[in-house]
Amino acid sequence: MAASSICRHFSTLPRPPSFSPHPTPLRSFLLYKHKNASPATSIRCSLRRPDYIPHQISDPKYVRVFDTTLRDGEQSPGATMTTKEKLDIARQLARLGVDIIEAGFPASSEADFEAVKLIAIEVGNNVDSDHVPVICGLSRCNKRDIDKAWEAVKFAQRPRIHTFIATSEIHMKYKLKMTPDEVIAKATSMVAYARSLGCDDVEFSPEDAGRSDREFLYQILGEVIKAGATTLNIPDTVGYNLPAEFGQLIADIKANTPGIENVIISTHCQNDLGLSTANTLAGANAGARQVEVTINGIGERAGNASLEEVVMALKCRGEQVLDGLYTGINTKHITMASKMVEEYSGLRIQPHKAIVGANAFAHESGIHQDGMLKHKNTYEIISPEDIGLLRSNESGIVLGKLSGRHALKAKMLELGYGIDGKELDDLFARFKDIAGNKKIITDDDLIALVSDEVFQPQVVWKVEDVQVTCGSLGLSTATVKLIDVNGNEQIACSVGTGPVDAAYKAVDHIVKVPVTLLEYSMNAVTEGIDAIATTRVLIRGEDSVTATHALTGDKVNRAFSGTGAAMDIVISSVRAYIGALNKMIGFRDRVENLDPSESKVLQTSETK
Repeated sequence: MAASSICRHFSTLPRPPSFSPHPTPLRSFLLYKHKNASPATSIRCSLRRPDYIPHQISDPKYVRVFDTTLRDGEQSPGATMTTKEKLDIARQLARLGVDIIEAGFPASSEADFEAVKLIAIEVGNNVDSDHVPVICGLSRCNKRDIDKAWEAVKFAQRPRIHTFIATSEIHMKYKLKMTPDEVIAKATSMVAYARSLGCDDVEFSPEDAGRSDREFLYQILGEVIKAGATTLNIPDTVGYNLPAEFGQLIADIKANTPGIENVIISTHCQNDLGLSTANTLAGANAGARQVEVTINGIGERAGNASLEEVVMALKCRGEQVLDGLYTGINTKHITMASKMVEEYSGLRIQPHKAIVGANAFAHESGIHQDGMLKHKNTYEIISPEDIGLLRSNESGIVLGKLSGRHALKAKMLELGYGIDGKELDDLFARFKDIAGNKKIITDDDLIALVSDEVFQPQVVWKVEDVQVTCGSLGLSTATVKLIDVNGNEQIACSVGTGPVDAAYKAVDHIVKVPVTLLEYSMNAVTEGIDAIATTRVLIRGEDSVTATHALTGDKVNRAFSGTGAAMDIVISSVRAYIGALNKMIGFRDRVENLDPSESKVLQTSETK
């Protein structure tokens, strides 16, 4: 069968999942059970994605998916992820079927370099899988960045260097302080330099293309094509364009850039005006054959185009209104990817978020419920099963205080979590503790417990006991017992303005790592006074880990998030605080334990 073969199929005929011999610690997988699925919408998919050639795609209808969750997504404040977490997410992205994984900005810091390198080795060489993604590293247009990117990604079977320089008048004048001719010279020389290192897959981005002069864009893009670029990414860096404008921009570039037929056009749309998904689809409709997206749409400021929104829009409407455009994404893995990114990044999804929000498939009004009972397509254009989400109670399992491990494991599989071994034992212990105090254990309760037990950083400190005294008659007092990585118990007592403040001060007495609490939030998982509380905190150390910001070149202090869950709000708060501390300490220790010749954080490189 030809590489470009395509078929029409219905949602009742899912594609088989891809297999990875390197399971994450979660050993997660999704169920491929489709009950009540309707063939109302015909969907186009590839039986086999086209063979990967950097500068061309054999099937003109195929759209490559370039995921930048681990690079642009991690630039969200507080979204810092450890190397282990990044590797877990990269494996899930490969399982999802992402064509290109932008694994990071290697020149940002040695920790980022090591993470990109590990992903290139582990995920970029998974030859036993039916899909090996391209592993990409970002670099500014200077030799130091490009060298660092190549050193990190060259271990992958399919490495790519992505280099960029600003092309809008405001950026060239005020940020770069360079003339247009100087920018062209820098871009072409650095693309050629990247190719000279042995990298045959080089992507170039004219930063702020959405506000750049058209004729200048045609000129610089034509020159970097001559220099060896294989993909031209057109970013709407500040989310300025409307869909009609951005679609026309892509069409104009395709019509007026010399040599454009020899490269792939890509889109990268920010969400400042809430139009990133619409702009991305407009760009694809106008001829772009790569889309740059992130899981849950995370990213700087208002975020990026959301992978799940773009992919499901193409899957749902590609055949009817987008001339048959399709991707190689196995959408059954979307839910797990979304959950993993949400927990590891600490960035919560709003309930009304398209595709993956808690309310995305909820129907409360009587009219809607009546329609759903009669025919699901009355109010659902996508089946939840299409993204790997099963509706509650399909297995008939109802958990309570008498339930055993097998029932818990089966229920977690229904929710999309494959958990076994010690993780299942730890989760079961927490479940039994909650079940003894709560009559009804809901799916949301279980998901909160999984987040608190499984989606946690490497343990440096573990919460053993917390005792507080508070009220209007005296100072709040907290006693905290922690266990360190060697199993030693340490106890501290402190007073504070409230029970959480007192508990955090007690933790500080033990851990002795000065930090600033930047954010604190708490939510009830379910209704009722016996609800599990989930807490999220964001901290930054006084002597924090720093990194170089890709776009501005400024040094930034990393912030670290932590989450906790418990029926007691103080315990939930302490667990979240310890989670954030563990992430920060583990991240810092990894940097300090690098080879001394590599441990120095790179200084900002001049653009010129």
